[in-house]
Order: sequence, then structure tokens, then C-alpha cells
Amino acid sequence: MGADSRAEHAGRGRSTRAVVLAACGGILITGCATMPDSGDVSAVKGAGTGDSQVRVYAVAPRENADPDEIVDGFLEAMTSDDPGFATARKYLTKKAAQNWKPEQSITVLSTAPNREQADRNADPDNQGRAFPLSGRKIATVDARHAYQPNSPADYLQSIHVVQQPAANGKGKEWRIDSLPPGLILGEADFLRNYRSVNKYYFASGEDWVVADPVYIRQRQDPVTRMDPVTQTVRALLEGPTNWLKPAVDSQFPSGTELKSGVTTLATDDQSTLRVPLNGKADRASGEACRRMAAQLLFTLRDLTSVNVEQVELLGSREQSLCRLGRGQAAEFAAVRDTDREEHPYFVDEHGKLMTLLVGGKEASEPLEVPGPFGKGTVPLRSVAVDRGETRAAGVGQAGRELLVSSITTEQDAPPPVLTSKAARPDDRLSAPSWDGRDDLWVADRDPAAPQLWMIPDGTGHPVKVHTPPGLGDDSRIESLRVSADGVRIALVVTRGEHTTLQIGRIQRQTTDGEPVVSVLDLQSAAARMESVTAVSWAGPSRLVVVGKEAGGVQQIRYLQTDGSTSTTSVLPGLNGVTSVAAPHTDKSPVVAHSGDDGIVRLAPPGTNWQPMAKKGFSPVYPG
Repeated sequence: MGADSRAEHAGRGRSTRAVVLAACGGILITGCATMPDSGDVSAVKGAGTGDSQVRVYAVAPRENADPDEIVDGFLEAMTSDDPGFATARKYLTKKAAQNWKPEQSITVLSTAPNREQADRNADPDNQGRAFPLSGRKIATVDARHAYQPNSPADYLQSIHVVQQPAANGKGKEWRIDSLPPGLILGEADFLRNYRSVNKYYFASGEDWVVADPVYIRQRQDPVTRMDPVTQTVRALLEGPTNWLKPAVDSQFPSGTELKSGVTTLATDDQSTLRVPLNGKADRASGEACRRMAAQLLFTLRDLTSVNVEQVELLGSREQSLCRLGRGQAAEFAAVRDTDREEHPYFVDEHGKLMTLLVGGKEASEPLEVPGPFGKGTVPLRSVAVDRGETRAAGVGQAGRELLVSSITTEQDAPPPVLTSKAARPDDRLSAPSWDGRDDLWVADRDPAAPQLWMIPDGTGHPVKVHTPPGLGDDSRIESLRVSADGVRIALVVTRGEHTTLQIGRIQRQTTDGEPVVSVLDLQSAAARMESVTAVSWAGPSRLVVVGKEAGGVQQIRYLQTDGSTSTTSVLPGLNGVTSVAAPHTDKSPVVAHSGDDGIVRLAPPGTNWQPMAKKGFSPVYPG
């Protein structure tokens, strides 16, 4: 049975059940559970969400099964790992089985689909029965494995069953002849069967890679029969998701695929993964091959099931095209020096910029940084530190002026690089953010002239950023954070009574010698939250978000940039959080500002929030 355990269906004539075999001691043992050889199989409640140690085995329809059992059995069989979904197809007519493409899409519901009783009066000729399916749709996954969240909405579809001659030629049997496309899964079953991985592509025209999250099967894919490593490589070769595609390049020549028949990829005793490709890869140059190998190394590092230290690409004749190790691939990272511990910065109660050393059990006493921001000659309201930790951008206490200053050497207070004309401080400049190109971003929240700005290199002439029509007169950007790769931007946007989190794709062009910068194709990254307070990047494709779901309390949780999440992503509660900062890697703690507790940190994993500075605000990591 699926992990959602369709208990609401009890008493609806359902006797065809799937059986769960749980892993004992990490190995799947058939003695953990057995199938009775007589009587009904009782419902088995599935394991928690995302538990890859739980296996669901589909059960074929029994002889003379009634229509209710056929529909319920098929819904259960969709949650299994059955090769080719062969058992699930036994619930379908021959034509429906041929036309059904489970790999086409996945509809994700908040819980398992609720199957209603068929309305027999709707089919007076008794040619078939239609069973309504209902639920709350929260996301879809397309054929390119891209997760697309939805604000929870009613899901209403139906499955139609008819009678056809039985396979043994005796009498008739009920089978499904019409059904919704793809798979229909409750969220728990989806997270048990699928996992998120990052594919990596090069930012267009640049030397660093960008993460592109997709979902693959936790175990062998029922359709392709590929293991997770091979699925991940295949997904990379298929190219970026449609949303990211305009902003990135793949170094694999068009049409490059795995060599025909490859379903398993494994490392050797030197942790080298050899990847056989088709003839399209043969024409790649040496440098292109290195970049192809780098894309693979970055993509495979998230898979805990395999440790890949080196990749070797093989051509159509199994000749070696190139090799690349992890250390060599590091030159293509958006954040290069990921081995050093990151330290947070914050603004103290006097408006001074301070830093904290967070290694060990206790955080250090706050340290004043060099320059006018640390000396307090320019009191700050908010701050951002560049990736190299040599400069900071600060918004003055009145919220009117944006200034950029060194934080490694002493200097006089700099002139502002941008000024807001709004009357109220809260309508003036947002907290700034640096991208990996050392460009500076800030939003002017002036109701009379709201505008998103980019300042090239933090000192150039400010460039007005074009924003999508969705950011019209009835909405404004409250805060922003730009990814280290400079390709994506997280925007906290207020429209009416709701404050939402949107992810946009950054496009840079040059027209008549002048830079033209746009944010395109906004997509919701926290569809279930009706109020978002703060956001921070927490790695290549992950965010830490502070917000509330409808009718809920404030929570802090991790979200993928595609909007996907899991029940294990919620961080310990903290009252009155106004801002949050996360490091690029997990080697440093998440830091937040609480109105009750000041600057606090969450480290190590599994502990509660610990105080760092009683008075202060605007905590940030570089970026």
C-alpha cells in the first residue's frame, strides 16, 4: 500500500491490496512481511515520507474483481516499483495499457487521491462506470523531471471502467478504459519514490555552473530500468529544464546520449565513473570534454549512493575522450573556495557592521570590521558583503542612501551610489545583495516610482532592471537575494495582503553599448505560504525561508528553488524572526535575527537556536 495509506477507502469494497516489504537492517528481506494465501489482505500503513527503505509491491487484479477494486488496485499499483508498471497495466484495457505513459507527467496531491463511489445513474445503459477522483493538487512534474509547484487547488478527474471479455474466455471482467495522464501520487508516496538532484549547466558565456533541480526515482526507474546514477546522467544529457534553458549552456554536443543499452553505471575501486556515450560525443574538443566531465561531477556529487572522485567519458568505440577529477572541476564552481568556514556579519544596535567567528561550540565576541561601516561613521540599516569579503554595501539608517565601502582597509565615508526619494523609511531602499559577478542589487520601494536596480561592480552607473508584467502597480519588491551564479534572483513580493516568494531568471544583454538587464519568468517558490518574511540562499539550489502557511504559525524551512520541500526540511521554531542568513555550504550555521533573542545561530544540526549577540539585526553571509 502507498505511504499515504488510503484509510478513507475502508469499507468501499476494496480487497485488492499492495503489500509493503520493509527493509530489515538496511537490506530488503522477504521475511519482513508475507502475503497471505487466503482471505483478504489487511491494509498496511506505509512508512514516513521519503523513506527509501520501504518498497511497495503491486498486486494484480483478482478474478471477478468488482469495479471499485479495479480502481483502488490501480491507484495502489501506481505507487509501486513494478518494472514497466506491468502490474498496473493489468488493470487497464489493452488499448488503455498501450496508450498510458506513466513517464509523461506526475500529478502530486497533498494526500493520496480520494476515490468516490461511481454514479450508476450517469450510465443508464450500464456500459461502464466513472469513478470521480479528488484531492488537493500541489505540484506537477513534467517529462523533463522538472517540479512545478501549485498553490493548493482542487483536483477533480475521473477513471472510467468497462466490462470486456475475460482473458480466459469465460465471462467478462472490469477494466479501466479511460484515465488521467501520467501518474497520480499523494505527496508522501511521491517523496518515497522520488528524490531531488541538481543537474549542472554553464551560465551562458561564463566559466561557472548553475544548478538545475529535477526529480528522479529513488531506486530503479520502472520505465527505463535505470539505476539512480544512470537516471541522473541521462537527465543531464537531456538538457536543462525549460525554465532555466534560456540562461545556460550544456557542453554536451546536441544529441549526445548514453550508449544504447546502458542501464547501470558504477564506480571502480578508484572511485572513477566511466560513462559510455554515443557517437555525438566523439566530435567534442578537449576543452569541451573537460567541461562535460565537470557537469557530470557536479551533478553526481549530490548522490549519497555513489562516491565519484573522477569521471572518464568514453566515445562510441569506448575510446577515452577525457578524464577529470573533483579537484580539477572545482575551477568551474560559482563559489570557488568552499573549504573555508564562512563567517556571518550583522549590524549592531549602533548601526556598526560587525562580524562573528562561529567555529566551535561558542561563537566569538562580535568583531568590528575596518572602514567607515565598522567605525560607525555611517550608521547602517541593512548590509550585504561581497563574495570576496573585501567590500560591503550598506543602506543608511534612514533607508535613503546605498553606499559601498572597503571592509579590509580604512577609508573615508564614500558617496552614495543610489538614493531613494520616498517619504517614509520603510518605502525606501531594501537590503542589498551581491551576485557572483560582483554586481550589486537593490530595490527602491518608493510607491511613486518602485524600481529594481543593478549597480555594475558595485560602483558603476545604476542600471534599471526590467521586471515582468506580474510586478505591476499593485505589487512591490520588499526584499531580494541574488544567487551566487548570478542567474537567479529570489524576490519577496507584496501584493495586497499577501507576501510571496518568487524566483526569477536574470537576463543580461548589451544594446548600443549599454547594459540591459531583465528579470524574467517569475515562478512561485513557496506556493503554500501566504506570508513570507525573509529568505536566504543556502547553496546552489536551496533556500531558507521564513513564513506562514494559511492559518499557521511562523516557521523556518528549507525549500528548493523549484518550490519542492519535504516534512524533514522544517527548522526548529524561533519567535519573531525578521531576517535569516544561510551559508553556501553546511560547514557554518544558519543565523537569524529574532525580535526576542537578537542574533542567534543554529548549529550543529539537531540542536536548538543559540544566542550570538543580544543586540543587533540584519545578519548576512557574503552574497
